[in-house]
Amino acid sequence: MTRRLRYQVAVSLDGFIAGPNHEADWIVMDPSIDFGALFAEFDTLVMGRKTHEVMAGQPGQGAVPGVEVYVFSRTLPASSRRGVHIVNDDPRVVVAALKAKPGRDIWLFGGGTLCRSLLDAGLVDTVEVAVMPVLLGSGVPLVSAGGPAKLVLTDQKTLPGSGIVALSYSVAGTAGRPPRIAYIKRTVAKPEKKAVSTGRSAQSAKSRSARPGDTKSRRRRGR
Repeated sequence: MTRRLRYQVAVSLDGFIAGPNHEADWIVMDPSIDFGALFAEFDTLVMGRKTHEVMAGQPGQGAVPGVEVYVFSRTLPASSRRGVHIVNDDPRVVVAALKAKPGRDIWLFGGGTLCRSLLDAGLVDTVEVAVMPVLLGSGVPLVSAGGPAKLVLTDQKTLPGSGIVALSYSVAGTAGRPPRIAYIKRTVAKPEKKAVSTGRSAQSAKSRSARPGDTKSRRRRGR
């Protein structure tokens, strides 16, 4: 079965995946999101240069343990180290070859320009967004300008604590199993406490059962 290329990204309510200077500090964190479970669905990440530069400034310097990272750039020299591959080749050709190999799904990590190129080539299988309850006003759009693409909603979840809405879509016309949102931790409902009768209420019930008007009392008076 062909591996899916999944565009999985956080987005503001007005459609931006990063701020004007590629800021990501607006992303809301929710403890019910299981990032370990999310990353376990993939063994390959593909991204553009600017997304990689943001990751390179974090611990790991762009490398992700157990995951192969492919960075598409026309300005950085081609290289491979510590699971990070800088690629100057056409991303459409490289991604098509990656999809043909066995393995887990491929995460299209960002950004909008790379997504547009791969979407127009018919290589993107899903668009999965975590909509943040924030309006940025400007920034990096979810997808760069281009032609339309019809999406089919396959799953949705709301996280009441943070206001995040997770939406999962299949790109119309693509094959493969529809994406499901499986990285939200399940909350176990607490069992309801049963009402416990107090000594006073139990005594009251006993008193009511022995009221003069009941059957036993009438029998006793009739003797």
